[in-house]
Amino acid sequence: MSMDWDKLRIFHAVARAESFTHAGEALNLSPSAISRQISALEESLNTPLFHRHARGLKLTEQGEELYKTVKGVFNKLTDVESRIAESREQPTGPLKVTTTVAFGSIWLTPRIRDFITAYPDIELSVQLSDTDLDLSMREADVAIRMMPPSQPDLVQRHMMDMHYHVYAAPDYLKKHGLPKGPGDLDRHKVIVYGEDAKPPVDNLNWLLTIGTDVPRKPILRLNSIYGIFRAVQSGLGIAALPDYMSRESGNLVEVLPELRGPSFDAYFVYPEELRTSKRITVFRDYLLRRIAED
Repeated sequence: MSMDWDKLRIFHAVARAESFTHAGEALNLSPSAISRQISALEESLNTPLFHRHARGLKLTEQGEELYKTVKGVFNKLTDVESRIAESREQPTGPLKVTTTVAFGSIWLTPRIRDFITAYPDIELSVQLSDTDLDLSMREADVAIRMMPPSQPDLVQRHMMDMHYHVYAAPDYLKKHGLPKGPGDLDRHKVIVYGEDAKPPVDNLNWLLTIGTDVPRKPILRLNSIYGIFRAVQSGLGIAALPDYMSRESGNLVEVLPELRGPSFDAYFVYPEELRTSKRITVFRDYLLRRIAED
């Protein structure tokens, strides 16, 4: 049985692209040359690696097995390549960062420009997702998470703590007046999380029950804190939001400041094997400096 390096490289490209044509474009080879190499690899392994459909290619069970291993090897090679490059002065290479849609849109992306200016050789990509990507499978290099990770092989660094306060837009307050105490919320439009939302803390819909025996009816339920933030900005109603949102928006007014909602922490998280990565170190230090400045 022979699995030579070139064939595995081609297999990796085809499995990612799910197409001979697209893999060929990426590797600068003709689709027929790619197809020949894959057939030769399948022959040497004596098993089909792809189901061939009119709409493209799908990995067989054996193909999935091989792809998992090959992907791991290529990830390690990319790391080694990056580490060798990083041993030179300026950090260089790809850095994939993931965080939540709200934190990424409102806090992180407006602060990216200075980092890219300082480190032009780092190829930064940011993936915003409210589902945690698997760092140990290298779906991303770094995550900014709103709770400490449960996986033992991840390094975590506390970044900042966040507190929920109650906010409304000036337009809304002009129209509906300022609530003087929690009981006044009965006469206001309250925006809260939807039932299927998975916020980082419990009881985030405390505005529905505070100061009343009968839970209030919200004007709107949303399963995203970013959506709640935009609805409050538009003047629709009052909601509990993390304090960083108000600092970033510049147009929200804190109401009922004596009310303190839940709090949670943000963590900078990355796999143990990337502990020595200069790209991760400079990115972490840059974020911590910006937080201190804020």
